[in-house]
Amino acid sequence: MIDVPPDSGKLRDVINEQSCAMPHRHMEELKAALPAIQAAPAEGPVRAIVVRPAQGQREMPHSARLSLAGGVEGDHWAQGCWKSTEDGAPHPDVQICMMPAACIRAIAGDDPASWAAAGDNLFLDMDLSPRNVPPGTRLALGTAELEITAEPHNGCAAFIARYGRDACVFVNTGAGRELRLRGIYARVTRDGQVSVGDPVRKLA
Repeated sequence: MIDVPPDSGKLRDVINEQSCAMPHRHMEELKAALPAIQAAPAEGPVRAIVVRPAQGQREMPHSARLSLAGGVEGDHWAQGCWKSTEDGAPHPDVQICMMPAACIRAIAGDDPASWAAAGDNLFLDMDLSPRNVPPGTRLALGTAELEITAEPHNGCAAFIARYGRDACVFVNTGAGRELRLRGIYARVTRDGQVSVGDPVRKLA
C-alpha cells in the first residue's frame, strides 16, 4: 500500500514495507553487479531520502531536515533506538544510516520505493568504503554536515526477509564487507536541509 497523507502541501510517500515484496536476487546476479558498484564516484548525489516514522513504515520525502537533536526529522531514531548513551538517550553514532545507491539498486531494482524497506535514511550515489570515507570523514550535503562514525552497519534477519539471504551474505562478506555495501552510520554535526539530487562533498 502506498498512500499520500497531508503534509503541509508537500508530497510524501508512506510505504508499508509489507507491500514491497519482490523477487529476491540470486548471488550470481549480485556478483555480476559488483564492478558497477565498485565504480561509484568518490563524491556524488543523494538519490533517495527515507524517514522511518514507526515500525514497518517508511516515508520518502523529497527534502528533510537533519539536526543534532533529532537526526532526520520525523525519524524514530529520536524516540529511541537499539544503541543508547549511558543516560538512555538515542546514541548519536547511529543517528543517520546511509547505503550506496548502486548496491541497493543491484539488490532491489531501479525504483527507489523498493529501496525504502532497507531501513537506511540516505541512499548516496558514491563510494562509502573506508578507503574513501573512513570514520571521522565529514560530509556536506545540502546545508547540513555529517561525520562518519565507526559503528558497524550489518544486515540482519529483517534485511533477509525483505531482500533474501543471498543479498545479506553479499553485503556482509568478502568484497561486500570490505566496501561496506550494507552501509555506514553518521552523526549530524551541522543542522540543515537536504534534498534528493543534492551533491555530497567531502570536507577537508
